[in-house]
Formats: sequence, structure tokens, C-alpha cells
Amino acid sequence: MYLRYLPYYLIIALAGAVLFLPFLGSVHLFDWDEINFAESSREMILSGDYFRVQINYQPFWEKPPLFFWLQAASMHLFGFNEFAARFPNAIIGIITLLAIFKIGTKEFDLKFGLFWVMFYAGSFLPHFYFKSGIIDPLFNLCIFLGIYFLSLVASEDYQKGGKRRVEILLAGIFIGLGVLTKGPVAMLIAILVSLSFMAVRRKPGVFKFTEIAMFFFTAGLVAFLWFGLEIIKNGFWFIEEFIDYQIRLFKTQDAGHGGPFYYHFVVLLLGCFPASLFVYKSFGKVYTDTYRQKDLKLWITISLLVVLILFSIVKTKIVHYSSFCYFPITFLAAYALYKIDTRKLRLKKYFNISFGVIGITVSLALILLPLFYKFKDKLPLDKLFPDRFARANMDAVVHWSGFESLAGAFYLIAVIVALVLLSKDQVTRAAILICCSTMIVIELSMALVVPKVEKYSQAAAIEFFESLQGKDVYVEVVGYKSYAQYFYSQRKPGYNNGNPVDLNVLLTGKLDKPAYFITKVGREGDLEKAPGVEKIGGKNGFLFYRRLP
Repeated sequence: MYLRYLPYYLIIALAGAVLFLPFLGSVHLFDWDEINFAESSREMILSGDYFRVQINYQPFWEKPPLFFWLQAASMHLFGFNEFAARFPNAIIGIITLLAIFKIGTKEFDLKFGLFWVMFYAGSFLPHFYFKSGIIDPLFNLCIFLGIYFLSLVASEDYQKGGKRRVEILLAGIFIGLGVLTKGPVAMLIAILVSLSFMAVRRKPGVFKFTEIAMFFFTAGLVAFLWFGLEIIKNGFWFIEEFIDYQIRLFKTQDAGHGGPFYYHFVVLLLGCFPASLFVYKSFGKVYTDTYRQKDLKLWITISLLVVLILFSIVKTKIVHYSSFCYFPITFLAAYALYKIDTRKLRLKKYFNISFGVIGITVSLALILLPLFYKFKDKLPLDKLFPDRFARANMDAVVHWSGFESLAGAFYLIAVIVALVLLSKDQVTRAAILICCSTMIVIELSMALVVPKVEKYSQAAAIEFFESLQGKDVYVEVVGYKSYAQYFYSQRKPGYNNGNPVDLNVLLTGKLDKPAYFITKVGREGDLEKAPGVEKIGGKNGFLFYRRLP
């Protein structure tokens, strides 16, 4: 860390805390991933088993434990709640901003580092993910740092001795931590990016054999902290299930999460606004870059393409699968703005058109969404929502004042002013304005809009689960998949005597305590037919049932 930049590090850390920490607990955790991960962390604490990941106190082989360890530590501090589940990512967000500032200033200069931080914190999805309780922010940071240190070794082959060894060790450590976070795809991405760089540069020998061995040994040693010990302790079955799950994600649309090949291209274009619009300009030739800067840009560009292509091929399509791309997208946006600011590049007129179309569309969505809910009773909901459950969600009683649309109105004004600045070739001012406005709008939306929207989607179900906390009863969902019944009913170890739940037994067999069920409108057939099951209520598309011993 350069001492002359110390004030900037402090300001960035403080700004990150201000941006990422507020409103973490203002809304329930969302099914599936947020609740799934938080529940696994909660069960670690209650079971006392921090080595094996569980869900419903049964082995959960979909994810390694690193992120759950962080969440469990947070829950030890703050309790079993939404803030604790999301707190680790807020801290990871601050670390991420500091890391990219460090890299940006080292590889370019202070201005570049600040531009990179601005685009990362000032684009929608990159910012929003640090307010979530999902694994990907940690996973992406580990992979990016691993690739960055690999790029240092590949670009600094003229160096001798200690520094190269430190960098290859750091690359191995971070990729190993990525494997411990979400699995071997971290290693796959690092290998594909490295091979692609060597192919493009036509330099197959940038890594020495000893360095390659050191990288894999270090990454393997870090991963062994869990994978290896798991095999020693419990055999191969858990690892086999984990690998089978990864293959299934690649080959099939898991849990209905499918989409076209271009799915992630669209997600990143819209979700990473405004940074995504600057990316295309970063590919123009700039002859003032140093050899190292050209190398770094190539590494980062390749990482973007590798991840985009890889997860476009994967059959399962989920928004956060391409979230690693936030790093290269914001880097390339910062690069483009940096060159534009120093008059090395100029924007074309069609940039202003694209900026206006996307910016105004986002603004109108933010304006119209609260107005839609406020005046929904005057709309033909039966035509807008053919699905009975979705239509029943609209029965939720939520007060909308109309002032919630001010966030969108504010953003619309910011977009219009930015367009004026762009027309006057004041690109840097326009970028600063729209990034800062995006940060403000995200905070306003988290405070004013998201908690109210959540009441339509899942709040009724979560309230039902919370009403059963502390009661010696069975609580299960029927006809759909959820993890909310585990976390929000605060399920304890020994549920069903530690055995997997057989829903048919709860519906038709002998009970030793009351069983409560929840389903969605239109999916209640099995419950209506089950003997002794009585309907006890319903709310906003969810139906509640009970069966007594």
C-alpha cells in the first residue's frame, strides 16, 4: 500500500461501509439461495458440525464450506437474522473496492483506480450483490485475484527469484480459496484463461514447470483443507455427489433455470449499466500503453470472454453465474473512460443513443413499478397474470404513497443531465454523475421499494413459518421447493429424529406431533385429498393446512 494513497483507502473503505451496510436487514432473505446458504450456516452453529455443510440437518453436497464459515462467524456476532447473513458480503464488498483500487493505481495511476472503484460501486448488479447473502461475491473475488497474480507471473518473466514465487503462491492460494467457496470451476476458469492468454500471445512457456507445479500444489493444498479431509473422514460418496451435481448443472436446466445462449449477454448489458456501455470503447488501439498494461488488459478481456462463453454453454442459467464478469466489465469501462479523459479515445454518437435508451428505460421502470402496485386494483390483473398464484400475490395489503417513484424520477433527471454532458463531450462528468446517481438510487430502492415488493412474493409464507417458531411441530412445504421453512421456523437439530422427512408419512401416516403444511394456490390437490388434513387459512396466494396426531 502506497502511503501517499492512504487517505483514499480510508475514504473508499468508509464509502463502502456507507453503501453496503445500510438496509441489510430491511427485507427477509429471498428463496432460494439466500435462505439456503443462511440456513446451512445456522445449522453449522446449532449442530456444532462446522466441517460438513448441511441443509435440514442432512448432508448438502452442492457447495464447499468457506462462505458458510464466514456466515456462521457473522451469526455468532449478530444472531440468526438477515443482517448477519448478508454482513459478510458487505465486508467482501469493501475489500473488493480496496483491492481494485490497489490494482488500478499500481498498474496505471490514481485516476484509473478511482474510475474502476466508481464503475464497480456505481453499476447496478455489481453494487447490489454486496447487499446479498449469496456465495458469488467471495467466489468471484478469489478467482479474480488468482488470475491477477497469474498475470503478474506471466508478464514479469524477466524477473528472477523471490517475487515470482510469491506471486505464484498467492495465485494458488486464491484459486484454492475459490475452490473452497464454490468448487472446482474456480480452477477451471483459471486454467482456461491462462491457456487462452498463452495461445493469443503465442508464448506457451510463460510459466516455468516449477511454477506450474507450485501453483497446483498450493491450490490443491488449500482445497485439501476441506475436500481432502472430507474424503479421509467420510469416504468418497460426498465428493461424488458434489461432482455429479456440478455435471448436472452443466448438462441440464437445474430446477427450471434455463434460458437462451445469449442470456448472460443481456443480463450483463442491462445489469452492469452504465459500465457495460463503455466496454466496447476499451477495445480500440491505444499506443501509449506499456507492455504490462497491454498484458493485463488482455488477461482481463480473456477472462470476460471465457466466463461468458462457459456459462452461456452451461444449460442452467442463473443471473449470478456470470457475476465474475463484473470485474472485467468495470475494469474495461474504467480503461475506456481513462483514455477518453486523457483524450486518447473519443466516443461515437451511437454511444449517446444507447446510453439514453437504457438509462431512460431503467428510469421509467423505477417510476412505473411503484405506480403499478399503487393502482393495481384498476388494472386487468387476470390478463396480466394468467397464473392463479401470481394473481393471488397481488392481494397483499401494502401501502404505496407514490413517493417511491421519486427514486426513478431522480434517476431520469440524472440520465438527461448526463446526456447533455455527453453531447458537450464532457464524458468524465457524465460518467461520475450517472455512477453516483446509480449508488443513490440503489439505496433509495432498498429502503423504499424492495421491502414492499417482497410482501407480494414471499412475506405471507415467511410470516406463517415465523408463527411456528418454538413449537414442537412438523413444518413442510407441498407442491413447490423452498428453504424458508427451515430458517424461519428456526428448525432445531433432531427434527424428525434426525431422519429425512417422508412427506407421505406426514400426510397419511401416524403422527407423534402436529404437522403444518403450506402450498401455493393451484397446487393444493395432494393436501385436499389427504385424510385428516384441514385447511386453517391462506394469504396472498399461499394456503395453510394442519394435520393433528
